[in-house]
Amino acid sequence: MRKSLSVFSPARRTMHHLIAAGLLAFSGLASAQQVLRVSAIPDEAPTELQRKFKPLGAMLEKKLGMKVEFIPVTDYAASVEGLINKKLDMVWFGGFTFVQAKVRSKDQVIPLVQREEDEKFKSVFITTDKSITKLEDLKGKTFTFGSESSTSGHLMPRSYLLAAKINPDTDMKRIAFSGAHDATVAAVSGGKVDAGALNISVWEKLLAQGKVDTKLVHVFYTTPGYFDYNWSVRADMPADLRKKITDAFLNLDPANPQDKEILDLQRATRFIPTKADNYKAIEAAAHNAGLLK
Repeated sequence: MRKSLSVFSPARRTMHHLIAAGLLAFSGLASAQQVLRVSAIPDEAPTELQRKFKPLGAMLEKKLGMKVEFIPVTDYAASVEGLINKKLDMVWFGGFTFVQAKVRSKDQVIPLVQREEDEKFKSVFITTDKSITKLEDLKGKTFTFGSESSTSGHLMPRSYLLAAKINPDTDMKRIAFSGAHDATVAAVSGGKVDAGALNISVWEKLLAQGKVDTKLVHVFYTTPGYFDYNWSVRADMPADLRKKITDAFLNLDPANPQDKEILDLQRATRFIPTKADNYKAIEAAAHNAGLLK
């Protein structure tokens, strides 16, 4: 009588194991591709960043057909390292952190979109001291920037100070780094420093929310415009996914209540395409200020 090959024979078991292993590996790969890991430079309080991202993340999940996870980072450097080391897929960078990521990755980071406001972004210098009316008055004073890696809270304010022939490191009594724009306002209004610099968008938001006593704190200098924030991804992201993400931002319509909520939280009138060349002036400023190694 002919003996049939049992499903439990060594040959058949080996084949089943190979197929199962292959399916498991494919399943793991597929699931990994179904999660878009997103972060942002921590230029505001973590709770505020989460609040701002929630409806945006929901919109992206719907448009992309994949899970979108917001992963907070501890500091600006962590956002750069997270993207170039493939721990993150998309990051909301400032102009300087984008340049850092671009240089560190050897041009393997692509900026997709920016707010229209980011074409001519500005920083404001604030104080409680009525004797400070211009940049030159900061000599001998105490001063705070935001984060060391912040474009609008450090790099560009430092550039304009240097242009006014004021070296913060030698001409001021003391400089500090608050870590975030809202923290800069708190440090100035609380009397910890004589003056500070932050991005105009956060300043205007705090004014609108009534969180600034304008009888106490006032703006004494506003910088000229420069390119700043953008949403960036790694160059190895599939082109079709990059296009879907870009289109999702570009198609946000302020006439749609849900889209308007997203735009309002992002403090944007609309999103527009951007490119790496837009940030050449930021890169030059970083080199000139000795902040880009």
